[in-house]
Amino acid sequence: FNHLGLKKLICTCYAGSPIVYTQLTLFGDEIVVGTQADRKPYKIEITEVKDLNGDGAVDLTDIDLLLRSVNGKPKLLKGNGDFRSAECIQLLKQADIVVTNPPFSLFREYVAQLVEYDKKFIIIGNQNAITYKEIFPLLKDNKIWLGYGFKGGNAYFSIPDEDTTRFAKGVYNAETGLVKFRNCTWFTNLDIQKRHENLILYKTYTPEEYPKYDNYDAIEVSKTADIPCDYDGVMGVPITFMDKYNPEQFEVLGLLQSSTEEQAGIPILRTYNDFREMRQDMTYTGSSGGKANGNPVLKGKSAKGNFLYNPETKEYVHSAYARITIRRKR
Repeated sequence: FNHLGLKKLICTCYAGSPIVYTQLTLFGDEIVVGTQADRKPYKIEITEVKDLNGDGAVDLTDIDLLLRSVNGKPKLLKGNGDFRSAECIQLLKQADIVVTNPPFSLFREYVAQLVEYDKKFIIIGNQNAITYKEIFPLLKDNKIWLGYGFKGGNAYFSIPDEDTTRFAKGVYNAETGLVKFRNCTWFTNLDIQKRHENLILYKTYTPEEYPKYDNYDAIEVSKTADIPCDYDGVMGVPITFMDKYNPEQFEVLGLLQSSTEEQAGIPILRTYNDFREMRQDMTYTGSSGGKANGNPVLKGKSAKGNFLYNPETKEYVHSAYARITIRRKR
């Protein structure tokens, strides 16, 4: 608080939060100080942090004393602590910077609220949020960007019960008791050094190594590290490129993901007059009946896996993952 020179710190919690009425001790273990039925939404507003025990330093002991005092004691909210409630919006209006881990299921709505109230923020989100139709335009227009990611793209959390059967192999670690959440990163609109660092390009373009999409005029670059240093045209790169994106080095053009406007398809790859026309262009394949959804496709030699068949050309084409289209700036 003092190191950052904060004027005020406001913290709120949601009534249904599993960490309400739990307390982290100085040693990191968790102590439950209430019951599930007791959980209510609170707010804490701190305007100063002082050496309350007079030992010449400000540490966690002083924080403990502060939160037990009249000035630092949590106050009950009138509602349930939902970020969309009127009282939480009033608290939001006071803030200059918001730092939190919003519910991933409401990530679009939460970001929209921060943008509406013109707030600076540092929030945790799933990397796949890059492709959301509400989020991608903000990234493309340099209104938000990816912050520093978690090591290996993974975040970890503990669970309130011992039922670990619902987790896939390798997700739950019995030794640590932690669950791994993949593809987590920070989203922010605060300027950071890494978005001004140039990506070092060392590979040269060849048609053999960088094939063009069958349905869009761009080359496929399957790894961000493999972006050619001498190609000036449009390139399709993985969404993980946004973690290395420098707007002074590259221009983001769009997102190759879907043939429908309801998705984040910018630009739209193809349009069809009806379903039959689409089916004639790219038919079903496989027992699961996966359909051509407008993803960028590459010519292939196998009918297995995620391959689609074009009856006109008698060729199989491979549907790639979502790709961001970019161009190098001169």
